Amino acid sequence: MLIADDLGELLAILPLSIKKSLEHHHKRSNLIEIVMDLGRRPEARFPEGPEYLSSKIITWYDLDYAIKRIGNFSGDNRAGIERTLHRISSIRNRQGNVVGLTCRVGRAVFGTINIIRDLLEKNESILLLGKPGVGKTTAIREIARVLADEMKKRVVIIDTSNEIAGDGDIPHPAIGRARRMQVARPELQHQVMIEAIENHMPQVIIIDEIGTELESLAARTIAERGVQLVGTAHGNYLDSLIKNPILSDLIGGIQYVTLGDDEAKRRGTQKSILERKAAPAFQVAIEIHERASWVIHEKVDETIDQILQGAHSFIQKRTILSDGSIQIECKEITQELNWNQNKTKNIKVSLNKDIINYNGEVNNNKLLNQVHDSKVNLLETSLSFLNINKSYYLSNKKNQTLAIYSYALSSQQIQSIIEMWHFPFIIVREINKADIILALRSNIKQNAKLRQIAHNRRLTIYTIHSNTLTQITRALKKIWDMHSVAKIKWESLCADKTLEEVDALNEVKWAIEKIVMPKNQPVELLYRLAKFRKIQHALVKFYKFKARSFGEEPCRRLRIYPN
Repeated sequence: MLIADDLGELLAILPLSIKKSLEHHHKRSNLIEIVMDLGRRPEARFPEGPEYLSSKIITWYDLDYAIKRIGNFSGDNRAGIERTLHRISSIRNRQGNVVGLTCRVGRAVFGTINIIRDLLEKNESILLLGKPGVGKTTAIREIARVLADEMKKRVVIIDTSNEIAGDGDIPHPAIGRARRMQVARPELQHQVMIEAIENHMPQVIIIDEIGTELESLAARTIAERGVQLVGTAHGNYLDSLIKNPILSDLIGGIQYVTLGDDEAKRRGTQKSILERKAAPAFQVAIEIHERASWVIHEKVDETIDQILQGAHSFIQKRTILSDGSIQIECKEITQELNWNQNKTKNIKVSLNKDIINYNGEVNNNKLLNQVHDSKVNLLETSLSFLNINKSYYLSNKKNQTLAIYSYALSSQQIQSIIEMWHFPFIIVREINKADIILALRSNIKQNAKLRQIAHNRRLTIYTIHSNTLTQITRALKKIWDMHSVAKIKWESLCADKTLEEVDALNEVKWAIEKIVMPKNQPVELLYRLAKFRKIQHALVKFYKFKARSFGEEPCRRLRIYPN
C-alpha cells in the first residue's frame, strides 16, 4: 500500500516553532491534523490522541503567518495548498476575523480499494458511509483513479471543497485521468452535478459529502440517467439514512402505507407500515467503521426492506489483515440493532495473497471459489443463531409430534379430531411449549400481546373463521400437509449423500420452514453447483412449492416461491 502525503508542503505554511516540532516527530507519518486556536497552545492530533506541540500560545501573528501562505477561503471557510490534498479550515469570530485554523493532512493512499475491487467491476452505484475522518474521501479518490486509469472509464469528480483533487486549477495526480469540476459555492453542488451529466458525457460521477435534499434529488436524477454514481454521506450505519428525511431519497425514500385487513393479516403486521417508495439511487452501500474494516451491503434495496420489516439478514464485513490478505465475515443480524450490539455467529473467509495480483486486482474466480467453500457451513451457523439443533433435521423419528396451542377454540373438539384422524399433534396449555398456534380469527385480531409473543418466538399462527368441526379439521389437515416432511426418513435419505449434499438439503428445509411457510415470502438460497441444485429442486417439489434457478455460473442459485 503506497502513501503520498506531501507533508512538507503543509509544514511550510506553519509558524517556525510548530514546524520544527513536527519535522522530526516520531508519529509524523500518522498525523491527522494540526489545530491552531488563538490564545491556546498548538495541538497535533494522531489516531492515539492529541499532543501539544509547543508551550507557546498562538497569537494573531501566527495565524496571519499561515493565512498569507495558503489560498483564499471559500464560502464554507475552507482553503487549500495548490497541487496538494491538504485542507485548511478556519474558525471566525463575530466580526469575521479568523481566530482558529484546522490543518488536515491530505494523503493519497494507493491500494485502499482492493477490498472492494470486485464491487467496482459490477458497474453499480456505490455509497460510502462513515463518521468524519474515517477515510471516505481517501477511498473515493482512489476509486476515481482506478475507474479512470485501470478500467478506462470517463470519470468526472464534483469537487466542492477541492478536497478530492486538491487546491488550484491543476488537479492532483492521485485522481489519475479522471476530470475534476470545481464548485464556486457549496450550495451550488447539485447544479454542477446536473451540468456534468448534460455537458461532459461521463460514465461515472464522483461526489463527496452529499448532505442536502437538492443534492439527494440530483443524485437520483443521475442514477435514473444510467450513470454510475460513487458518493459519500455522513452516518455510521445504513439504517441511519432511513431516519434522515434529507438523505432518505438516496435509498429510495420512505413512506407510510396503510394496508387492507387481508393484506395486513397475510403479512402479520399492523395496518400502517413503512415501505420503500422507489428503487435506491445506490445499489451498493459500504459502512466504513475503521480504515481497514468495511461492512458491505451488496443489495441496498433488499437490505432496506429487511430493516423496515425488522427481519434478519446476512451482512458482510471485510477486513484487510496485517499480511495484506482480505478476511470476509458473514453475520446474521436483527436490523434494529447496531453492528456492535449483535450477538451473532460468524463465518470467516481469509482471501490469500494469491487472490490479489501484482496490480492489486482481485482474481474473481479464486475469490468466488474460496467464498463458496466457506459458505458450505453457512446453514449450520444460521441454525446455531436460531438455537436450532441440526440433528433435528437428520432425525428418524416416525412419530415426531407437533405441539399446538389453541386460542379461543374448544380443546376437546381439537383433541377428538386429532384422535379420529391420528394426526401426530398434541395440545399444550403453555405457549412457550408450542410449535404453532391455532386460533379463531376474530379473537386473534384483538389480542396484540399474543401476536407479539408469537412474533418474538417465531411461531406460526393458523386462523379459522368459526369454531366448528369442519373448520378445525380442514385447518389440521392443512397443517399436516405443510409439515408432512416429517415423514421423510432423513437418516436413510442422507446415508449416501456427501456433506455438501446434506447441507444443500438442510438449507432448503430451513428456508421453507422458517421463511416461506410462516412469512409467505420467497427466499433465495446460496449459489451451488448444478448437481446440488438438482436435489434441492426435488425437495422443494416434495414440499409442494415452486422454485427456479437463476444467475450465471458459478453463482447460479435457487429461489423458492410461496404458493
